[in-house]
Amino acid sequence: MSVSDPLGDAFTKIRNAYRAKKDKVDLKGSKMLLRIVDILKREGFIQDYRFIEDNKQGIIRVYLRYLDKRRPALIDIKRISKPGRRIYVNKNEIPRVLSGIGIAILTTSKGILTDKEARKEKVGGEVICYVY
Repeated sequence: MSVSDPLGDAFTKIRNAYRAKKDKVDLKGSKMLLRIVDILKREGFIQDYRFIEDNKQGIIRVYLRYLDKRRPALIDIKRISKPGRRIYVNKNEIPRVLSGIGIAILTTSKGILTDKEARKEKVGGEVICYVY
């Protein structure tokens, strides 16, 4: 069965792994997902990740991060722009997630950036997801 939204599928796997208190989760590899996972690590939502070659598209193994008492560092990750409805914003409309507590991830002409980086670079783009 083919997946029509691989990013949405990956976000659901991450969300479900946190809810099941897993230590790691394996995702189908892609360049865009690798960049998003790198942002999640840099922002402190996951502990680490590794790219594993498998002679196909590869696997991204994500090691989940928990705070004290096994409380997840990532509460939710919401897909905003979907294959059926793309959401674009210009540089003046970049959203703030929970008044700056969370992050929005955008794909721009300068690459995949967080909302803060996009404001600094003064570029808009497609809003991929909200993370908090």
